[in-house]
Amino acid sequence: MGQIHRSTEGPEAYETHSAPIMRPFVAELLSAAGLGPGDHVLDLACGTGFAARAAAALVGPTGRVRGADIDEGMVRVARAHRSPRCPDTDFTAAPADRLPYAAATFDAVVCQQGAQLFPDLTAALAEAARVTRPGGRFAATVWAPVDRLPYFLAEQRALEKYAPDALPYLARAYARTADQLTTALYTAGYRDTAHREVTFDVTLPPLDRYAREHLDTLWGGMLREAGGEEAVTRAGELVREQLADRIAPDGTVTVPFTSLLVTATR
Repeated sequence: MGQIHRSTEGPEAYETHSAPIMRPFVAELLSAAGLGPGDHVLDLACGTGFAARAAAALVGPTGRVRGADIDEGMVRVARAHRSPRCPDTDFTAAPADRLPYAAATFDAVVCQQGAQLFPDLTAALAEAARVTRPGGRFAATVWAPVDRLPYFLAEQRALEKYAPDALPYLARAYARTADQLTTALYTAGYRDTAHREVTFDVTLPPLDRYAREHLDTLWGGMLREAGGEEAVTRAGELVREQLADRIAPDGTVTVPFTSLLVTATR
């Protein structure tokens, strides 16, 4: 699920520039959800469909995959990139707390990096529980605190300098705790909750371009409001400077990303 102040390049840029960070966590998320052939799966807050596409490969031609996201642009890109491995795949623009699906529709609901952005976490998870069949599974990832995420911390410091008005929105991305999630899951009607941390060392493309482009994808609007094109460029340079000691000879950078993985049963 994307931030709300993207550049005019929009969801297509999000699909491109967020992929290196998002993809390593997809297999872990879907494994925790216990997906198998023939399952019916909902990718909640699906963004451009990273988890949905991987789920399609697991459930296969006898399964069903649905994705829902409040952002119509994200849904449009998800549809364009849907996997042929599960022909019964579709995406819908809908808020997490008002899903257009019948009760007990899905064997599993997964949510990759979306739960931290729900305005009402309990309401969203209650709706997820409503559409999960009895005995069905729920799995979600949310980011660890930002001070444990070197790349995102570098972006935060760049925004502090060049677009400070973005900081309240950015803070939401790292605000959920295990206690918040497990409490909301129990309130929603799930049981057998569990949580653990998942860390991957992710190699990002050369930061000379990637740092600017990733910032532009998520925060280009606010950076330009604060300081025009120069603010976008300077912010990207500052991200690179903060990670200079990690940059390999080919310009790539390898940094750890940590998520909290939460699971539950309906």
